[in-house]
Amino acid sequence: MSALPGSPEGTAVTGLDSSPVDTASLAEVPLLPEQARLEARAIIARYPVPRSALLPMLHLVQSYQGYVTPEGVALCAEELGLTKAEVGAVATFYTMYKRRPTGRHLVSVCTNTLCSVLGGQRIMDALSADLGVHHDETAADGSITLEHAECLAACDYAPVVTVDYEFYDQQDVDSARALVAALRRGEKPLPTRGAPLTDFRGISRQLAGFSQHADEAGAATAVDAPGSLGPTLAGLALAAERGESAPPMPGPAPKEPDAGEPRETVRPSGETGETPGKEAADARVAAADTPAEKAGAAGSHPDAPEPAGRRLPDGREGTDTPAGSEPGTSGQGPGKA
Repeated sequence: MSALPGSPEGTAVTGLDSSPVDTASLAEVPLLPEQARLEARAIIARYPVPRSALLPMLHLVQSYQGYVTPEGVALCAEELGLTKAEVGAVATFYTMYKRRPTGRHLVSVCTNTLCSVLGGQRIMDALSADLGVHHDETAADGSITLEHAECLAACDYAPVVTVDYEFYDQQDVDSARALVAALRRGEKPLPTRGAPLTDFRGISRQLAGFSQHADEAGAATAVDAPGSLGPTLAGLALAAERGESAPPMPGPAPKEPDAGEPRETVRPSGETGETPGKEAADARVAAADTPAEKAGAAGSHPDAPEPAGRRLPDGREGTDTPAGSEPGTSGQGPGKA
């Protein structure tokens, strides 16, 4: 299957981008190597149900090809025993799976309520003008894919921009422009918090469950990267300065042993003049929550009357065997010849 956007088979079964193929991008979309298939199988081995591996496998495809290609969809389908339509349904549902080739870096600008009020939309508009692109489009030089994000879950750092999902907090138009300009020059400014940048394919590999770093030293640097948590910890710092603390939370009351009965039935009082069994039965009736439960508890009470027999149409009780109908006496049983 073609690895290019716009291929007829890709459009038909995956819903991927059907825009005309730019032949200048042919060399930019490498074919999936055999190593990708081996790593896909390693991902599958992590899960008791193979199809649960689909999400990280799609990230793996992106780490090699820069987006979810029809070729990548086919690989996932083959390895998981799914149809390409099933894989495509997932790939087109989540926005982290790209349907067209991405730039070297993915820049996301939060334009949701708080970020927008504090300047997020102005940042998005300025970057869009600088790059000559709109949402989910890639700059002509292939450096940046720009997208707006509904929420980046960091309202206390608004306005927020992420690059390859790493945070650049409390941005404004000038700082965001400077950040993108540095990225286009090939620089990788340190995030406000989080791991040092690699690129979009690198973070896709990380999301697939493999290290995006060339060696253990690089991975350790990412884990130990410095970061600022000022806004989030501001309240804690003020409380420490003022000697304030929250009142202790009351602990849960100790639970009495539960024998599956209402509390009164576990420990009969012995003060009612009834046997423990009857006292427990009284408690069951009293504790019933619904008419059906109450009727059931009353029916099992020791004082409950014996159930009446089924009354026949002629008024006789149907519980006793009529005389002469015992086995062998009716002329039909085994006792009669």
